[in-house]
Order: sequence, then structure tokens, then C-alpha cells
Amino acid sequence: MSAIGKFVWYELLTTERAAAEKFYGPVIGWRFAPSGMPMDYSFIEAAGKGIGGVMSQGAGAPPRWKGVVGVADVDGAAQCAEALGGRIVEPPQDIPGGFGRIATLADPGGAEFAVYANPSAPGSMEAAQRPGAPGFGGWHELNSDDPMGALEFYSGLFGWRPDQAIEMGEMGTYQIFAIDGAPAGGIMKRPPQLPLVCWFYYFNVDGIRAAMQRVAAAGGKVVMGPQQVPGGSWILIGQDPQGAAFALVSGEE
Repeated sequence: MSAIGKFVWYELLTTERAAAEKFYGPVIGWRFAPSGMPMDYSFIEAAGKGIGGVMSQGAGAPPRWKGVVGVADVDGAAQCAEALGGRIVEPPQDIPGGFGRIATLADPGGAEFAVYANPSAPGSMEAAQRPGAPGFGGWHELNSDDPMGALEFYSGLFGWRPDQAIEMGEMGTYQIFAIDGAPAGGIMKRPPQLPLVCWFYYFNVDGIRAAMQRVAAAGGKVVMGPQQVPGGSWILIGQDPQGAAFALVSGEE
């Protein structure tokens, strides 16, 4: 099944790679492997599959997660994003070591994400989202100042389609979007406590209460939850010791 238009990678940009790995390993159950690239970068593995990477960055940039979506043509996707009102944050470039081509983009509201392709290995991309599978991506949530405009942008760029809409009272509408017909995430109005529009990436764990205890034991903190959401899943949003926000989701409390 094609991974075009799906999240194929989750990348953590952090000030302390080794410390970040020490946190996420026990919290989510990930293993880390050397990348072989000429930079301080390691691969994240879940159930023996590569689903992301951890890269050291300078102290001036805030630690953060970035989702990467598979495309057939990185340069074409970047041009399309600009035509739809987005912008190019980091222009298309080859990844050292022949790992493919990537670009960092922003939607019209400013939320950043990346697009990736590997023309030298067609069909090699795999979706890093597997609902319910521990360690894989489970949900993707965009907090936007213009939710409907954001949905139009991503629909035009990746072909995502609106799914169920959930009314949340004063918080507005939570618009679920589907990728290839399967619900993959939601778009909502940015709450006042969030300083910037942003994506939250939810990773699957077995049991949200046990995961909450692991977050605290590893030196992180829970900033929201645990709480149950429509559909029965349990979620929390946390912050790792370096300051990057992350989210966890489980089918069990």
C-alpha cells in the first residue's frame, strides 16, 4: 500500500540527543540505532521498524517534534504548498548518504511539517502510523487559527479528506481528517494557552496511567491529562526534559 500522503517519519530536534533517547526509551519503548549519517542523528525503532529520528540542534532553537509526510516529488510538493498559501521553511535538499530528499514547509497559519521522497528506492517508504501498535504514531492533531482553511490546504497538498466533525462547545469544532479513507488526525481551533499554531504527534502506548508514571520517573512532566476522548481512547500531552512537547494515546486507561 502506498505511503504517499501519509506520515512516514517523526523527527525530534533536540539540544541533547543522548538525554532525549534516555527519556523516550523507557517511556514509549523505543530503541535507537546509529544512522551512519555525517551528523549527530540516530534512528528511532518500534517493533524493529524505523519510524523516526533524533537529531541534535543548536541551543538557540526550541526542541520540537516534526512530522514528515511521504510524497512522490519533494520539489513539486514544495511548489504546490506555496501555490496553496504555505511557505518553504527549508528548501528541498538531498539527505546525506543517499537517504532521499526532504523539505520543511509551513501551512498558511505557520504550522511546520516536512515532506520526503526517496526516488532512488521507489516503494521503500512505509507509513509510521499504525493505530494501536505500541511505539508507532497513533494520531496527529493540528491546532490552527483557521481550522477550515488548514484543512483546505492539506486536502489540496496531500489529498486528505474531512471525516467526522465533533462539536466541543466553546472550544469549537474538532474536525477529523482521513488519509486513504482511514481517520488519521484532527484539526481544531488553537486554544489561548498555546502560544503558536502547531502539530501534536500522538504515539501509541499500552495503558495511559502506566505511561504517565513512566513520564514522571524519566524526568518529564504531564501538562494535560490523562483524559478520555470521544471514541474511548485515553490521551495525555507531556513535555520531555529538554522542553519538546509530545503526546501519548492508548486504548486503555
